[in-house]
Amino acid sequence: MDVQIDRNRSIPTQIVEDLRSRITDSRLAPGDPLPSTRILARELGVSRGSVVSAYEQIAGEGFLVAGPGGTRVDPSLQDRKSGSAGMPRP
Repeated sequence: MDVQIDRNRSIPTQIVEDLRSRITDSRLAPGDPLPSTRILARELGVSRGSVVSAYEQIAGEGFLVAGPGGTRVDPSLQDRKSGSAGMPRP
C-alpha cells in the first residue's frame, strides 16, 4: 500500500484516513486482505505499533475484521452497501 506519510501529523490517523478512503471509494473491496502490521510498518517506514493502532481503530469503526489468515476488509460491508444500513460512519 502506498500511503504518503507526513511526519508532522499522527501516523496512525493518516493510516486510518487512507484505509477508510480506500474502502469507501471501493479501491478495497469487502473481503480484500490487508498486509500484516509488520509488513505495512516496514513498507511505510513507521513503527509496527502505529499500524496496530490504526488497524484497531478502523476495525472498531466496522471496516476491518481480523482472524485466521490475517486482517481483511469486513466482508459484511458488501451486504451493508446493498442494504439500507450503508457504510459504517467514523
